[in-house]
Amino acid sequence: MSDEERRDSLADQAAAWVPPWERPTAPKPTTSDTPAEPEPSAAPPVGAEPETLDTYRSPRAETVQDPTGESAGEPEAAFDAGEPAGAGTGADEAVGPDAASGDPEGEGGGSGVPGKRGRRRPAPEPEPAPVLDDAELRGALEAILLVVDQPVSELTLAQVLEQSPERIGPMLDEIAAGYTSAGHGFELRRAAGGWRLYTRPEYATYVERFVLEGQTVRLTQAALETLAVIAYKQPVTRSRISAIRGVNCDGVIRTLVSRGLVEECGTEADSGAFLYRTTTMFLEKLGLNSVDDLPPLAPFLPDDVEELADATR
Repeated sequence: MSDEERRDSLADQAAAWVPPWERPTAPKPTTSDTPAEPEPSAAPPVGAEPETLDTYRSPRAETVQDPTGESAGEPEAAFDAGEPAGAGTGADEAVGPDAASGDPEGEGGGSGVPGKRGRRRPAPEPEPAPVLDDAELRGALEAILLVVDQPVSELTLAQVLEQSPERIGPMLDEIAAGYTSAGHGFELRRAAGGWRLYTRPEYATYVERFVLEGQTVRLTQAALETLAVIAYKQPVTRSRISAIRGVNCDGVIRTLVSRGLVEECGTEADSGAFLYRTTTMFLEKLGLNSVDDLPPLAPFLPDDVEELADATR
């Protein structure tokens, strides 16, 4: 073959050559055992305009099935031109920690629907305590007063019984008047800022005989005098007590403190000495409500008290 014939043959072959991407593809043979594979959907061309993006839909976006089994209408595009993905009106509308927790406002008690704002449910109000009738209130007060070991205030009784304090005071007065009119061996009276049952003074000898059994522990005369000075002059220092009595009273004060009848109540501003006063036990033992109920000293003073004071100077 000459050179010209060889060039003509190559030229014909080049003219008849078809690129591989333009060659027709032969269909794959299918058998009864091997199901035919579906052809992949055509991908959108590179460089397509945003307006044409909504024409390319995924197979899942072709039909929207309603939970009832009926068609939901027009299919929704996977992409919408000019609107970011997930900005529709579906469940993706509520985005954020509040929507994830089902509490849009973070207050609890929401509606449970994502994207819907709810309000806090008001806490249930506690049920009011039942109001006791007079007979039941009287019995409850008597039962409590029988077991207390120190005077109890009206406010404490009202809190325990869950009743109004305005009912407690009049009821206690009624109970006390009933005991007195009936002539019981005990009585109800105020003492140390509260209420407590006491035996009547006319039966004190029988009570002492039963409780003490002949063994009586009494305060000495010095202790009684010191206790009287503190009761009428409180708060008072040791030096002041010693000056009034004319003797050293340090040991006597220690005895009264150990018995629980006297206690320290701070220091004097000028000298820094300790101040002493009577305790609640002192009022309880004497059956007094406060130190204001102490009897006045004038009737117990001698007629020549001024002459005695001048003689001691």
